[in-house]
Amino acid sequence: MTHDHFEGKSAHEHLVEARKKGAQAMHEHHGTEISGSMSSAIDTAKEVSYVFTSIFLLLTLFAFPLQKIRIFIYLFGFGYLFWKVGRSALLGWVRLERVHRLIDEERLEIKNNRDQEKEELSEMYKAKGFTGSLLSQVVDVLMADDNRLLEVMLQEELGLTLSSYEHPLKQSFGAACGFLSAFILLTIGEVFGSFYGIFISGILVMLITGYLSAKLQNNDTTRSMVWNIATFLLAIGIGYFFAELALTWFL
Repeated sequence: MTHDHFEGKSAHEHLVEARKKGAQAMHEHHGTEISGSMSSAIDTAKEVSYVFTSIFLLLTLFAFPLQKIRIFIYLFGFGYLFWKVGRSALLGWVRLERVHRLIDEERLEIKNNRDQEKEELSEMYKAKGFTGSLLSQVVDVLMADDNRLLEVMLQEELGLTLSSYEHPLKQSFGAACGFLSAFILLTIGEVFGSFYGIFISGILVMLITGYLSAKLQNNDTTRSMVWNIATFLLAIGIGYFFAELALTWFL
């Protein structure tokens, strides 16, 4: 039996589509398997490591004086910090808006389409193994409390776990911590070892972030660290190659 609320689909087909919608809302720029703030910190640290190592390399290659390179990096870094923090907060707000929109939609469905919501509940709990009078009792209990019903439908129908959503400002704080940690480590490396020092510090950042990311997600830490470093070296190498090419052909 189908209803307008289901748009010509069965309850099971409607649930499949609802799950897809919930998955889209769960999606964020930094991923969902680890907390948004930690993911933001790790992602920002990686990006800072690559960007500032590349800038130092290219400006050195083009014979900029060391003092001017340092001034440029500090000034650029100040603006870049605000960019990363603001962008991380914006991504968090966009994600929360999607979630709030789904909550409002589900609340309206509960209010205006109770028969269809009851059918969806029955379909979900049948899939869990409930049958007969026990199934009817569970559905009736949930239907009697709209707040509880909303929570169940968000979690069971859309796959949303509201406790996993962090405040955007917490994610932006994570980005700030990732930026400052990487920037300080790169600065120490540059002070004590010039380009080789900042290069080694960049590799160290990639090792640490690769390890943390894999460890928090129960992935292979060695593979993660190797891929992090390989990607970092490849990107730096490509930039260096084209810079050398520009010096040879155009300057």
